Amino acid sequence: MFCYKIEVVIAKKRAKLVKNTRKIKFFAIFFRNIIFFLYLCNAKVYLCGILSIKNSKNAPMKEPNRILFISQEIYPYLAEETPIRLLNRQLPEFFQAHGYETRTFMPKFGEINERRNQLHEVIRLSGMNLIIEESDHPLLIKVASIQQARIQIYFIDNDDLFHRRKGIANESGEEYADNDDRVIFFARGVIEAVKKQRWTPNVILCSGWMSALAPLYLKTAYGDEPFFANSKIVLALDDQEYIKPFGTRFAEKLRIDGVTNTDVRSIAGFPVGYEELMRLAIDYSDAIVYATPHVNQRLINYAETKGKPILPYEEADNLEAACRRQWEFYGKMLNPDE
Repeated sequence: MFCYKIEVVIAKKRAKLVKNTRKIKFFAIFFRNIIFFLYLCNAKVYLCGILSIKNSKNAPMKEPNRILFISQEIYPYLAEETPIRLLNRQLPEFFQAHGYETRTFMPKFGEINERRNQLHEVIRLSGMNLIIEESDHPLLIKVASIQQARIQIYFIDNDDLFHRRKGIANESGEEYADNDDRVIFFARGVIEAVKKQRWTPNVILCSGWMSALAPLYLKTAYGDEPFFANSKIVLALDDQEYIKPFGTRFAEKLRIDGVTNTDVRSIAGFPVGYEELMRLAIDYSDAIVYATPHVNQRLINYAETKGKPILPYEEADNLEAACRRQWEFYGKMLNPDE
């Protein structure tokens, strides 16, 4: 009887042990499955992350917009602080700060002190001869930096046309007789320098009458160049006019391969004053900006008949606000659907 009771107790203990063992196995399998499930989830997340990184690396990155400034006058290289010189100084800095790549060119007038402004020649861009009426004019490209703005300014130079002479007039205020040659040389020099840099601008801003032939050349002689084929050309009109008209042969002198008689018929055969030159520039530009409060009214009337986008002058609180207006204007030109 006693042995029977012991066997019953042992049987109950064994049954309980088996039951507990089954519970332990159940929970062990349960937790093992949970861990495996979590592992799979983490692996999936990790794999998705890898794939997304890979896809993002393979996705083409959008290139920044590029803007080329062709300016007649820029402060501080020309010392007097006129509104247009200050604006031309501020625009490249503003656009660069807002994600654009920039290039800026101006004439190397003789009054610009090379030592003080730390100009040096860019050998790889210099050396080309530009022919104007069968005369060779060596093209010299120089560069300087405005350190606080972190921008570079390129200078178009030639010993006969720019280096030895101050501005557009001599010390007596008389405008140089060969300003027409200088206009031709400056426009062609900028375009050839940008070609050598293999740089493709989205926007080209021409400021000042010395840049006025750039739109004509870009749309005709250089119209098929891949660097300029899709560029939007903007002409900035200001209050700086020249007095002495260019000679009656100016249309012939400016012609190069790709520029036809038809392209320059509006200025052919008679003296070319400021208004005639700027009308030609308007004809070959894609948009117009009034950069100063006083712009020739006849040019305003002419521009408004062309149906091109126009940014009127608006008094701004500061230079940054004036730059922002142009930045927004060009943004709409480049992205009309946004």
